[in-house]
Amino acid sequence: MGALTEIVDALESKLQVLAQKMAILEQEKQELGARVAQQAGAINGQAQEIADLKQQNESLRMANSLLGSDDNKREAKLKINSLIREIDYCIAQLAD
Repeated sequence: MGALTEIVDALESKLQVLAQKMAILEQEKQELGARVAQQAGAINGQAQEIADLKQQNESLRMANSLLGSDDNKREAKLKINSLIREIDYCIAQLAD
């Protein structure tokens, strides 16, 4: 009977150790989940910033080409022609 008691005591000790390890791992899991959420928010913020900077870059490039930069004269001419076509279309729609 004494051997059975020792086995039960050993099992209880091992179960307590496992329960402690499980609690620690659960806490680590929660911390990692919080870090993942924080990083995802940071990534979304950076993606939005990239999109804003791309838009700003395009606007600056267009403004530069409209000011007469030699590098972007072709782009400026194409954009102006596109705007003129849109204006002509609007005038035609208003005339109807």
